[in-house]
Amino acid sequence: MSESTPPPASPYQSVQPLSPSDEKLWATLIHVGGIFFGFLPALIGYLVLKDRGPFIREHAATALNFQLTALIAAFVGGLTVLLLIGVLILLAVSVAVIVLSIIAALAANNGQAYTYPLSIKFVS
Repeated sequence: MSESTPPPASPYQSVQPLSPSDEKLWATLIHVGGIFFGFLPALIGYLVLKDRGPFIREHAATALNFQLTALIAAFVGGLTVLLLIGVLILLAVSVAVIVLSIIAALAANNGQAYTYPLSIKFVS
């Protein structure tokens, strides 16, 4: 008389949605993480959390689009640094990433949507 064990969980089982407070927390961390680690927090957040709720999906996609746009702008600034305009481009990108990421993090923490200005839409 062996005791029956439940079947293993299906790997294709749907994911549980995040609570609104968890969505706000993760969205805030994704935006702040972009200041220190570039596009990686937004990419990881988008890939891992996009199916956990519409709020986190929108913020992760918005942050990823902005960080990729900033990466392209920094690359152009790096290429043109010998022309001296590149230094200004790199400075402007650095300031924009810090300021706009803080604004986006505050909006996410307040449960509001935010769209970065001058951001190219790569993912939606």
